[in-house]
Amino acid sequence: MSDMTANLSTGEVVASTRTPASRLGYRIGLAIVGVAVVLAVVGPFVVAHDPYQQELMNRLAPPSVEHWLGTDALGRDVFSRLVVATRVDLGVGILGALLPFLLGTILGCVAAYFGSIWDVIVMRLTDLVLAFPVYILIITLIAVGGSGIKTLLIAFTGVGWVGYARLVRSVVLRVKNEDYISAARLGGVSHGRIMVRHLLPNVIRSSLTLLVTDVMFVLLGLASFSYLGLGIQPPTPDWGAMIADAQPYMQQQWWLIAAPGAMVALVGSGLMLIGERLDDRTY
Repeated sequence: MSDMTANLSTGEVVASTRTPASRLGYRIGLAIVGVAVVLAVVGPFVVAHDPYQQELMNRLAPPSVEHWLGTDALGRDVFSRLVVATRVDLGVGILGALLPFLLGTILGCVAAYFGSIWDVIVMRLTDLVLAFPVYILIITLIAVGGSGIKTLLIAFTGVGWVGYARLVRSVVLRVKNEDYISAARLGGVSHGRIMVRHLLPNVIRSSLTLLVTDVMFVLLGLASFSYLGLGIQPPTPDWGAMIADAQPYMQQQWWLIAAPGAMVALVGSGLMLIGERLDDRTY
């Protein structure tokens, strides 16, 4: 009876988290991220102005029919640059979360499944990465490798795989001795096939929640590093760099800083809403 009561209580807690507000937030998040993705994919092909073309005689122009968000300090169309920046930042954000997801999942699964020296090596590597503050480690890697998209992806991967490895390892340790896994081994199924067909499906759902949340953190980190001049370098448009360039003019030409700032806030909020809903469904 106590077990049944506990199960009912757990079910009630899980059900209570899936409220209409949660579902509405999930739909809003999907809509925000969906619009951003469509803008990133289609926008650069349909914008009316070259995002790199400078018109110094038309610098800091206010929003108009010709320039929807005005022009920046070099006379470049802000809307065109914002659209291209959306493609660049979303691309880096997705890759910056997907690469550590793949690396961490593989290492965590191998460490838990084979154990022994493999588990020791992977866990010691995670301890080494966790010994340093995340952003200090990323800045150090950028300082060594130089600014740019390639270095950023290496830095995000180098520090981001740890969370996935620890999560996957804990799940695989729990299920690797289940009867169906033992039966697969006795049936002569290879280790690689067991990991791919039987173990990884158990960890994908939990890892997917972490992946969506990681995209948000990578986007925020990218905007922060670009704002400081450590991220994507000019003339490539980027939300953080656009905010930094617009800062001296924020009192008179406030729209220059409001547009990229709104994109960072909206896309980050959309990803957070999606991640919360996925987290509700995981438990």
